[in-house]
Amino acid sequence: MTRYAQILSTGSYVPERIVTNAEIDEILGESTSEWLVQNVGIHQRHWMTPGQTTSDLVKLASQKAIDQAGISPEDIDLLIVSTDTPDYLSPGTSVVVQHKLGAVNAGCYDINSACAGWVTALDQGARFLATETTANYVLVSGGYGMSRFLDYNDKKTANLFADGAGAVVLGAGDQPGFLASNFLAKGEYHDALGIYSGAAYRPCTPENYQEFGKPVVQFVKKFPKTFNTEYWPKLMQGALEKANLTFDDVDLFLMTQLNLRTIEYMLELISQPIEKTHWVMDKWGYTGSPCVAMALDDAIDHGKGPNPGDIVLFCTSGGGISMAASIWRWVI
Repeated sequence: MTRYAQILSTGSYVPERIVTNAEIDEILGESTSEWLVQNVGIHQRHWMTPGQTTSDLVKLASQKAIDQAGISPEDIDLLIVSTDTPDYLSPGTSVVVQHKLGAVNAGCYDINSACAGWVTALDQGARFLATETTANYVLVSGGYGMSRFLDYNDKKTANLFADGAGAVVLGAGDQPGFLASNFLAKGEYHDALGIYSGAAYRPCTPENYQEFGKPVVQFVKKFPKTFNTEYWPKLMQGALEKANLTFDDVDLFLMTQLNLRTIEYMLELISQPIEKTHWVMDKWGYTGSPCVAMALDDAIDHGKGPNPGDIVLFCTSGGGISMAASIWRWVI
């Protein structure tokens, strides 16, 4: 019998600490709140407490997805964690999550494709499950702890980034869930946005620390303003063509949750109504890699679908620039 990967359940988690735009203004010593709401759509965000780390967020989101699937952590065959804010440079965060969950039978590995990482991990999980006949469940999780890497004097980053995690449990079934994916990249922008110290290029030697300070996320050079409007339609169209679908066939678009205005304009560009999407950056800030998984879980929690048979399209991009899209039919 042909095996198909299906999304069985979802989960998300945000830390309890809420950081309002007013608090950000106080930290920065100037007001960016009005600009942020009007141009980006962010009203507040959540940051980790000092005692939390990325694996803690992933563990809690993953546990929700596992519970929703009606299985136990011991049932997981493979655990993939997408993050570019890992607990450690080495070993991977996935082994930490495996231990904290008690997923003792799961193989695990990390993916770092910046903010396109969770959709990349989703693609790998689907393909593994479709071909590995001994596997029943794959847990695809993502975590973002960017508050640990903020420069509180930088108004370009300190008011955008937040912390959170999202997850899905994939299972094998006889009805197609995973339909197609598409990947693009523009590597010439690898040095435009990221955390550029603390690893092999600029290790944390005393000399580098004195010159560059602690590792922080930063915009080094500008992206083209039209980047998303130029590449997202191509990214999505490439996946849709593989699935023999059109934009009109999609019931739910979940796009990188950085800028609500970009999402609004993108739907207008592809002639789709705003009711076909869901967003969470207004209340959770920008949560990077897992943001679309978090948006999916939140849509479900608020009764906004998807419904059985619906087509869900994930569209993501992140530093690098890496881009990933994935199309699924909702079967539960």
